[in-house]
Amino acid sequence: MTGCAITLSYPRRNLIDLSDFSAEEVNALLALAADIKKNPAAYQDACRGRVMATLFYEPSTRTQLSFQTAMLRLGGSVIGFDNPGNSSVSKGECLTDTTTIVSGYSDVLVIRHPKEGAARAASLKSKCSVVNAGDGGHLHPTQTLTDLLTLSQEKGRLTGLTIGLCGDLKNGRTVHSLIRAMSAYPGNRFILISTPYLALPDYSKAVLEASGCAYEEVSSLEEAIPQLDVLYMTRIQKERFESEEAYRQEKDVYILTKEKLEKGKQDLLVLHPLPRVDEISYEVDDDPRAMYFDQAVYGMYVRMALVYTLLLGTPAPLTDTFIKAPAHTCSNPNCITRSEPNLPHYYVMETGSEQCAYCSHAPLR
Repeated sequence: MTGCAITLSYPRRNLIDLSDFSAEEVNALLALAADIKKNPAAYQDACRGRVMATLFYEPSTRTQLSFQTAMLRLGGSVIGFDNPGNSSVSKGECLTDTTTIVSGYSDVLVIRHPKEGAARAASLKSKCSVVNAGDGGHLHPTQTLTDLLTLSQEKGRLTGLTIGLCGDLKNGRTVHSLIRAMSAYPGNRFILISTPYLALPDYSKAVLEASGCAYEEVSSLEEAIPQLDVLYMTRIQKERFESEEAYRQEKDVYILTKEKLEKGKQDLLVLHPLPRVDEISYEVDDDPRAMYFDQAVYGMYVRMALVYTLLLGTPAPLTDTFIKAPAHTCSNPNCITRSEPNLPHYYVMETGSEQCAYCSHAPLR
C-alpha cells in the first residue's frame, strides 16, 4: 500500500489504547489509584468545576457508572447519554459531529461504541481528552487498568504470572487489551482457552509474538486450570455473533463450576470483566479466589486516577504518526470506517505489518 506519513496533534491527552501511556505512566496511575482508595477525602474536590461527558452508544453498567461515580467523587459533574436513540444520533448525526459538539461542552469525553475504532475516530475531532470505554470487540483499556490494579493489589505483582484467558477470545475486547498490557511485563505467559471459532484474532497473537511472550492455545479449561495463577473468564458475547445458531453452538462450552475450581491453586485469582451470563456458576461466588466483584470496585478507583491525571496532570506531547492512503477498505466489517465514510483513510505499521489505524485489522489493498 502506498501513502504519505502524517503527524496528528491533539489538544489534550487521550487514552484510546493502553499503549498511549508508557509503562512508567501506567505504574504511576496504579499507585495513584491505590492512594485514592486509601485516602479518598484528599481527592474529593480535585475536579470541582470540571465536566465529564459520557457517550455510551451501547449498554453498560459497570463502565458507565464507575466513570460517572469517579467524576462525582472527584467533585466534578457529568453530562451525556446512555441511549443514542435519545440523541441526534437517531436523526443521522455522524460520530465526529457528535463528538465535536459534546467535547466543546466538556473537559473529558468517555465513549463506548459498538464499532471498532470509534474512539480513535472521535479523538480526531474532539476538543478535549477522549477515553476509550470499549469499541466493539477491539479494545477496552480502562478495563485493563482495572485488571492491573486488581492483580497488583491482590497478587502483589504483575510479573511472572501464568494467565488463562477463557471463552470468547475472538470478540473479547478486554482480552485484547489485557494481552497488550501484560505481555509488556517480564515472565508472564498466557494459556488461551477457547474453541477454534472463538480463538484469539491474529492481530492480538502478533502482539504476543512481537513481545516474545510465551503462549499456548488449548481447548480444555479442566486441563489448563491447575497451571494458572490467574483465570480470566469471559462472556460468550451474543451481540457479536452473526446468527443465533452460531451463538448457541458456543455459549455453554466453558462454565466454571466449584468442581473445576477445586483443581486450581489455592492462591488462584478468578477475574471476569462482567456481566456474566452462565459461564461462572453462582456457587463459585463464595470462594475467596473469586475476585470479580472486588475487581469492579477497583475499576472505580483506577478511573478516578485516570480522570485526575488527564485533567490535572502534566500534559505530554500529543501526537500520532499515521500513513494516509489515497483509499483503502478495512478488512474488518465492523470497523468504524465502514459506517462513517467521512473518515480519512489511515493505517499504521505495527508488529511488522500494515494495520488499520482505527481498529488494528489489515486493510484491503
